[in-house]
Amino acid sequence: MTTSLTVTALIRHVRRLGEAHREQAELLDLTHDTVFVRDMSDVISYWNHGAEELYGWTKEEAIGKTSPHLLKTRFPVPFGEITEALLNTGRWDGELIRTRRDGRQVVVASRLSLKRSENGRPLAKLETNIDVTERRRTEESLRRSQAQYLAEAQKLSLTGSFGWNVSSGEVFWSEQSFRIFEYDPSIPPTIEALLQRTHPDDVAFVQKTLEHAIEARRDFDFQHRLLMPDGAIKHLHIVAHAEKESVFKLQYFGAVKDVSAARQAEEQLHETRSELARMSRVTALGELSASIAHEVTQPLAAIVANGEACLRWLFHPTPQPDEVQTCVQYMIADARRASEIVLRIRMLLKKDTPQKTQLCLNEVINDVASLIQHEILTHRVSLRLELAPGLPPLHAGRVELQQVILNLAINGIQAMGGIDDGPRELVIKTFQDEAGNVVASVQDSGTGIKPESIGRLFDPFFTTKPDGMGMGLSICHSIVEAHGGRVWASNRTGRGAIFQLSLPPFAKAGGL
Repeated sequence: MTTSLTVTALIRHVRRLGEAHREQAELLDLTHDTVFVRDMSDVISYWNHGAEELYGWTKEEAIGKTSPHLLKTRFPVPFGEITEALLNTGRWDGELIRTRRDGRQVVVASRLSLKRSENGRPLAKLETNIDVTERRRTEESLRRSQAQYLAEAQKLSLTGSFGWNVSSGEVFWSEQSFRIFEYDPSIPPTIEALLQRTHPDDVAFVQKTLEHAIEARRDFDFQHRLLMPDGAIKHLHIVAHAEKESVFKLQYFGAVKDVSAARQAEEQLHETRSELARMSRVTALGELSASIAHEVTQPLAAIVANGEACLRWLFHPTPQPDEVQTCVQYMIADARRASEIVLRIRMLLKKDTPQKTQLCLNEVINDVASLIQHEILTHRVSLRLELAPGLPPLHAGRVELQQVILNLAINGIQAMGGIDDGPRELVIKTFQDEAGNVVASVQDSGTGIKPESIGRLFDPFFTTKPDGMGMGLSICHSIVEAHGGRVWASNRTGRGAIFQLSLPPFAKAGGL
């Protein structure tokens, strides 16, 4: 009787367990996720309804089969590594590529969990899958679209991208980078390939720049030229950021831009500015024609006078060779003086690329002062020079600085044209400021500058003169800025205006 009761109780317990397992299986069948169980040999022992829908095999067809063989699984890493991770941690997550019954491939986000016995022995693997095929297809389409847009943008902007793993030597170029260097995309990009295209005069500079950047493990930013096989020259701007993942690994990610068109435009703009500056000098010299004629006439008249004196001494009843020698010496000195005046005028008119040399600002001002003497007398203006001795030399173009001082001086003289109730005085000073820069100021005693005009004086085409073009001060501003300096204007206390320019000395402006 006792045995019968025991057996009955066991049967009921087994039935309850079976019902519990069936309920659990039914619940797993309700989910749309793929769930299946396989033993440690990867033989499938459970296959839910979600697995049937995703992969196309029924439970009866799948159970008893090995999952990698049935689903033709492609793993992201060697299968042994997945098994090792599962045994060590009890779980593994990753994406798998599997083949359905109809041959179509799907991408699934897979999660493996390990079931162990009470004594820790591995018993089975529980795997859940989520179909992410459409998501990955959308992401890949988006990635391709972004890559296509990026490629088009790089093509339009003439900007390529690159990567350089310094540790391994591996180099990556974008499609536009290949176009810039004019290499076939099938050729593996290398630093040597870049240097082969580099202009011979720039090779040492590029190598040195890269070596210093690598040694300091820092970013680099430089420009250089390429000499192409057909003889064409390209100007490039290369910038890169250093990624320092470890002491032993250094990578660069950067961009290379073809700036040839911009450089050509800069050169054309520079030529245009130079020609405009020359025409401005011609205009200024036209206004000073009377002064120039006076300056040249003086030494010529002196030469004539000394020549006539020589003849008189030669035909004197008692020739005086000493007097003749003195007259000839005077003639030579006056001829040289006239020659220097003509040379200075020719330099101002000459259409040459400005050359920067070491020079003294005081000498430039003295040259200009000699050219405006007649203008000073004509306008009844007194000129006072207060030139500080011992100023450091400048690294500048003599003709360009003469043009700036000449323009400011003429403006000052003209500003005093309507002054009848006070002195007309033009004062040109030089001194060194606290920062060590050399400063020149041109002061007049005219009517001054209207407050609303001070901020616009150096703008192109802005003028306060009825017949002015508004280019003189703009050109002065460009010249001074090109020399690393600045120019500004203000009203003097009392009456008049003052224009000042500040220039760095030779040692600071690129001199030796």
